[in-house]
Amino acid sequence: MRTEISTKPISHRLRRPIVLAAAALLLSSAATACGTDTGSGAPGTTPGTGMPGTSNTDGSSGGTTGGSPTAPGRDDTTAPGRDGTTTPGTPAPTTPLPPPGGGPRQVRASVYFLHGEKVSPAPRSVTAPTTAAGALRALLAGPSRYERDHRRTTAIPSGTTLHSVVVDRKVATVDLSGRFDDGGGSLSMRARLAQVVFTATRFPTIEKVRFELDGKPVTSFGGEGILLNGPVGRADFEDLTPLVLVESPLIGDTIRTPVRVWGSANTFEATFRLKITDAAGRTAANIYGVATSGTGTRGTFDVTIPYKATRSGAGLLTAYWDSPEDGHAVIEDTVPLTVKR
Repeated sequence: MRTEISTKPISHRLRRPIVLAAAALLLSSAATACGTDTGSGAPGTTPGTGMPGTSNTDGSSGGTTGGSPTAPGRDDTTAPGRDGTTTPGTPAPTTPLPPPGGGPRQVRASVYFLHGEKVSPAPRSVTAPTTAAGALRALLAGPSRYERDHRRTTAIPSGTTLHSVVVDRKVATVDLSGRFDDGGGSLSMRARLAQVVFTATRFPTIEKVRFELDGKPVTSFGGEGILLNGPVGRADFEDLTPLVLVESPLIGDTIRTPVRVWGSANTFEATFRLKITDAAGRTAANIYGVATSGTGTRGTFDVTIPYKATRSGAGLLTAYWDSPEDGHAVIEDTVPLTVKR
């Protein structure tokens, strides 16, 4: 069998489509080689969107690390809404990515124990989305050994359990077991109520708490007959709140310079001081702060403090104010920390 190869020239009718196809092929190859991304912006953006790629957070801000996947300042939320803090002037949290492998998402929360006779926050990690319930269960479990060694206590009777938390219109109905009102005088009763209220209202959609015991509404609490005719909030326990309440950093956190410190204060003319002591026992920083209000009205503060530590290790944040009478330091709160140089 003989194969014939034509030697006739290609007609003009066929030549134009071939040329166009070759040109298209060359342009496509050039675009692939150069990595062209239509719609892309700066390096690190998602192709075709011009938006930065999603990144995770480690729970640190202003030099504070607490091992949390959320930005400090507020604790995370429950679905569908946030059951959290009403602290003004604090940024909303960054939503963390799910952990590798698609496991439950852990978020940073705060529970409130007692330091002396005043409420004092401590960090906890709870599982989303039931973060308010998780924080309250962590509160009922009591302080850790480290926290007890630093004089954090609880007025809540051991064995108290949480039945449920229901949030409606910024009021959380917290149903606890009857063990919650066992024993103690009026101070102990008010302190345990304050611990629950402060822990719940750390979340942004809870402003007040209504109490139930074993499913029954509480109108008079304990043998002392503390009236609970309606929901109660943080302002109802001002006497159990330090005049300078540090909400962040929390006990046991690791800080680096500069460190962000925020909380609330109710001091004379809204002024107070914050001192950082390093592992060598030397003062690394000592600054004046001013809250949004004071002298009988609690205000908020949010400051960033640069410090210079001579040695890394166990340190201390001290919140105090100068007495207007004789100028001596009145210590309101101390927060044990790990201070990094």
